[in-house]
Amino acid sequence: MVVEVQPPATETAGREQRTKRAKRLPRGADLVIWLALVCGALVMAFPLYWMFATAVRPAAELFTGKFDLVPSEFAWSNFSAAWDKLPWGTFYQNSVLIAVIGTCITVFINLLAGYAFAKFSFKGRDVIFILMISTLMVPIQVILVPTFMVVSEMGLVNSIWGVILPRGAEAFGIFLVRQYLVSVPNELMESARLDGASEFRIFWSVVLPLCKPVIAVLTIFTFMWRWNDFALPLVTMQELSSFTVPLGLNFAKGLYYTDWTGSMAMTLLSIIPMLIVFVIFQRSFVQGIASTGMK
Repeated sequence: MVVEVQPPATETAGREQRTKRAKRLPRGADLVIWLALVCGALVMAFPLYWMFATAVRPAAELFTGKFDLVPSEFAWSNFSAAWDKLPWGTFYQNSVLIAVIGTCITVFINLLAGYAFAKFSFKGRDVIFILMISTLMVPIQVILVPTFMVVSEMGLVNSIWGVILPRGAEAFGIFLVRQYLVSVPNELMESARLDGASEFRIFWSVVLPLCKPVIAVLTIFTFMWRWNDFALPLVTMQELSSFTVPLGLNFAKGLYYTDWTGSMAMTLLSIIPMLIVFVIFQRSFVQGIASTGMK
């Protein structure tokens, strides 16, 4: 009688884990792809590292003519020194208000307009949609002067609303929502109408919960555009107390001398809000991009 000895459960589990780990290891063509991705990531990350290295580098070291990747010492006081030179607290407050309020308004309007273009049939819908999409080819510099004239007539110069309202809706965002909602079955809306729900109730209770992926995409893009916007605040914000962070970074450049360590320190801090927004919405970001048909 032959008795088979079974290996211990821990040994079996360990063997399975090693097998799975071996399968995950890149080999052949996969190894080349991984190396290319790593090299690309390093190339993309190097400007951020150089920004950080310049921000913490002693100012005197910038004029030695040496190219050192690692600073000789870390001068963390560059951040506080640059912060005290200009009212950066006011700049950040203005930028946060414009980015947060503007993003909420723009995303909501884009969702409403995209829903209308995707699920309602009305005369001239396709023509209006094509005309709206064609505005993506118009540079902002072309409409900058007319926009300023409208803002000035409304008395919104040096006001955050002079930056928020002119871009209350974005053609790109409306297109994105429309492409996403085209794939949503119309039967969901018809069932809600049979139950007596109003159109806005259908949008709020049925459509909006399905739009979480595209909302994440819109939020990231819109917040980034609002936070980095330079041209429109440049013409509408004329007082130092109404400046945004991009305007403050431009104002920090002197005519004959520029404090590069301070500028890089403040530039590095200006990236943090965008990183926070991306981390919050990044789980739905890829799903939203894929489901809208974008390549």
